[in-house]
Amino acid sequence: MVKRSLAPLDAHTAAHVAELFRAFSDGSRVQIVTALMEGERNVRTLASLVGVSESAVSHHLRGLRQMRLVEARRSGREVFYSMSDPHIVALVRQGVAHALED
Repeated sequence: MVKRSLAPLDAHTAAHVAELFRAFSDGSRVQIVTALMEGERNVRTLASLVGVSESAVSHHLRGLRQMRLVEARRSGREVFYSMSDPHIVALVRQGVAHALED
């Protein structure tokens, strides 16, 4: 495996990485993402799992979709969300593993 140097980053790339990590700066968003890592879910199910209102879940999902971290699939009147990028799943798994180390 070839290692690429990460420094120095150009301003655009650095801002993009900062925005990515900002997406995980809210505990509810992290809970939503980890729930979606287990499989596709709708807003009602996510709200129940995370313990926040459906409105709050929808708000978080809108931001996560704009960042292309999750994707939506419509089935009739229902919308189901899932993780869109395996890199993000790996990043979250690493973050959870790090948080659980003591």
